[in-house]
Amino acid sequence: MFAVTGITGKVGGAVARTLLAAGLPVRALVRDGAKGAPWTARGCELAVADLDNSARLADAFAGVDGAFAMLPPTFDPSPGFPEAEARIATLRAALAEARPPKLVVLSTVGADATRPNLLNQLGLLERALADLPTRITFLRPGWFMENAAADVASASEAGVIRSYLQPLDHAVPMVAADDVGRTAAALLREDWAGRRIVELQTERVTPNAIASAFGKAFGRPVRAEALPRACWEEIFRSEGMRNPLPRMQMIDGFNEGWIDFPNRGTGARKGWIDLDSAIAALVSKATSR
Repeated sequence: MFAVTGITGKVGGAVARTLLAAGLPVRALVRDGAKGAPWTARGCELAVADLDNSARLADAFAGVDGAFAMLPPTFDPSPGFPEAEARIATLRAALAEARPPKLVVLSTVGADATRPNLLNQLGLLERALADLPTRITFLRPGWFMENAAADVASASEAGVIRSYLQPLDHAVPMVAADDVGRTAAALLREDWAGRRIVELQTERVTPNAIASAFGKAFGRPVRAEALPRACWEEIFRSEGMRNPLPRMQMIDGFNEGWIDFPNRGTGARKGWIDLDSAIAALVSKATSR
């Protein structure tokens, strides 16, 4: 039995689907029992638990062969990341009590960055869980290709994507969410000793390449345009963000190269879904609504 958190999301769902396809039993951890219904229909055992109750979460992790754990993303954190700190403390307490024999934790490229940025939350997670008495794999994927979903409308309507990633010919490591989930499921089936870090990327991608992929998907030219950094804060605040600085610092890290894999990911595992396929899927989903 494998416990899977975040099962109603892209990555957790891919973890569960991969395990089920291999004939392995899955315990679906959900905050709302009603949202777990599609997973019980697939044969999963259901556990209702969340990151506000460590005792209930410990029960959900108890008696399994392995667990996949992740934090819900907080894109607009309060200064100092108190939301992440509280969830990490609850998760650590639950795992320390349940002691699953092996654990795969979703982290990120840049979790080891020392400069302030949004991804520091995952660095806090890694440090908090590192000394648990269990085998732990921290899975560090690159930038998610699905982040380009925000560009579908402008690519379709104006033939342009307005990119925070820049310069437009600067490549960053990327991977599709399904590949992250499939890799996490594969890691859960492996044996290892102690604590390890696994990096994951499919390819290194430039904003120009993203625009080209949109052009292929729409069958007409699409170009990339760099959004001046001076505009970022105003844009993010207009979208409802209260504290956009960590997000801006994260993008700076990718653009300036201090958020990346060591050795540009030469030792990273490789995903299967290429950029053109990922963008085509985003366009197909958007246009079929």
